Amino acid sequence: MAARARGANGPAVRVTRAGGEGGALPRLHAITDERIARRPDMDDVARALAAGGGERLALHARGRSLSGREHYELATRLAVYPPTRLFINDRLDVALAVGAAGVQLGAASLDPQDARRLEPRWWIGKSVHDLAEAEAARASGADYLLVGPLYGTATHPDREPLGLARLGPIVGLGLPVIAIGGVTPQRVAEVRGAGAYGVAAIRALWDAGDPADAARLMLEEWQS
Repeated sequence: MAARARGANGPAVRVTRAGGEGGALPRLHAITDERIARRPDMDDVARALAAGGGERLALHARGRSLSGREHYELATRLAVYPPTRLFINDRLDVALAVGAAGVQLGAASLDPQDARRLEPRWWIGKSVHDLAEAEAARASGADYLLVGPLYGTATHPDREPLGLARLGPIVGLGLPVIAIGGVTPQRVAEVRGAGAYGVAAIRALWDAGDPADAARLMLEEWQS
């Protein structure tokens, strides 16, 4: 039977895949962008994040303007830090090529139920911005939801923050919710209090002065 977990104020949700393969869905997701993918210190930062996050960390290979080759090379560089999990954003061909643990699908990607035909063992997440999109993602077979932006963020300055109050009904759908957008170590406690299963970040992790410590701090709330 699949293991289930509960957020501080949320329903119990399935956090392992059917059959128990691959362990639990990571609580912390460190997501790249094109800037990070091309930084000369990316490997050093990834190594530090892995040291701080371990098996509870997923490293996401994401870069919307990267070529297929660049995305593949990024993924192979992020795949060498076990026991962290490798997730690929949107590029299902790359995910198959590198044996990723999961995929993150955006609005223009395949539906989760269609992506699952390629690899039934993947964790399949869907990026959503409101309750209606979350309901559609659940109906289409998503395993978890990446929800945001929760707070104002430089990554999406033109997008209205969702806020904690509107996160609650999405949590109530019963899928694990990974909150993203302006999430910092100082905000993790209130995000968990709103029922989120975990958090994701770009700048708060990849631009941290001490990436290993940033990963540990963001995971501390789930140790209690």
